[in-house]
Amino acid sequence: MRELIVTGDDFGLALPLNEAIEEAHRYGILTSASLMVGAPYADDAVERAKKLPTLRVGLHLVLVEGRPLLSPAVVPDLVDERGMFSTRLLRAGLNFFFRPDVRRQIELEVRAQFRAFRKTGLVLDHVNGHNHMHLHPTVLDIVLKVGEDFGLQYVRLPYEPPFVSWRAAGSRPLGRFMSSALLWPWTRWMKRRVTRAGLSCNDFVFGLHDTGHLRVELLERFLHHLPEGVTEIYCHPATRRCAELDETMGDYEHEEEFKALIHPAIKGALAREAVRRRAFCGVATS
Repeated sequence: MRELIVTGDDFGLALPLNEAIEEAHRYGILTSASLMVGAPYADDAVERAKKLPTLRVGLHLVLVEGRPLLSPAVVPDLVDERGMFSTRLLRAGLNFFFRPDVRRQIELEVRAQFRAFRKTGLVLDHVNGHNHMHLHPTVLDIVLKVGEDFGLQYVRLPYEPPFVSWRAAGSRPLGRFMSSALLWPWTRWMKRRVTRAGLSCNDFVFGLHDTGHLRVELLERFLHHLPEGVTEIYCHPATRRCAELDETMGDYEHEEEFKALIHPAIKGALAREAVRRRAFCGVATS
């Protein structure tokens, strides 16, 4: 059976993104959203989600390229002089791995974000990391440890099958295969670690190489080439451009992604390909 999760990431980051996620769930194929609990429009996102009982919402953990929930005084080794997380992902990853004081602060911040999600009253569907930082061994171990206290059941596995991805997109074959080869040991380890903890994850993901550019034609080809198992397609739709999105995702085609999610051709492709839509925790959507 081919099952599909369609996720809107960065829920709460910007009002046009919140609008698009709501509309794409009401009238399109989107089944879930990943909430940034500390983002400027998180309260608006939660309000919208509560009016959409079939929209499943997870936690989008932010440990890089953002602002912590906790005071910079509590997590001084995670932030710069402006109180912001690092934008240098490699350096951040090395700090996470080698410095015990940093690991303690990560656990405090991760717990704070889980706690903030619980306070929304929403049911936790899944967890993933901004810039896929939950793939980092230190971060994943902390997520699994803390998540046990908050009913965590599902974690995103960021593995995009290179051959299928290339066949669907028809572009950048070398980049797709090299990226997959580099990430394969980590994603394989991650799947074993998640399974050992008694949790579940998707089998495949699409969006690693084409995020921000999932136009109608590309999304339709992904649906046609969808492998057997549970696949997630994640995206960043928006009803219009805005400063919050341009600041971090200036080259993304947010409006085109939104149009694709609600396009009749995509709904038709889902029916034609006999793909079953679902959320992470297996709840069928209408």
